[in-house]
Amino acid sequence: MATTIDQMAEGAAPGATSRLARVLALVPRALSSKPHIVFLTALGVYLVLLPLGGAHVSSFSELVGGNYTNVTSDLGACIAAGGTLKVLSSHREHRREIERLRAMVEDLHRNLADGGT
Repeated sequence: MATTIDQMAEGAAPGATSRLARVLALVPRALSSKPHIVFLTALGVYLVLLPLGGAHVSSFSELVGGNYTNVTSDLGACIAAGGTLKVLSSHREHRREIERLRAMVEDLHRNLADGGT
């Protein structure tokens, strides 16, 4: 069963009441958080820019921290997660506006049916 954007906007997959589903729904927020992006940027400076400038980075640091492909792909994941959150937020706002307009049309229809009073 495919998950619709409405279900994503609600924060979970269809029927997702398990603890795992709720935890996984928090992943995009954690990935796109400012502290995570700052950490990855600092890691990128340490693992990529400093060695390009001639500084020595230990092989253990590279083993633990990764290399430029790891850091850049992680930053890409952060950007994608942030974009997804923005789309979902915009979708929720759009849905609220549609509901507000629907209520206005129903009120107008009811007023016209009552004779315009």
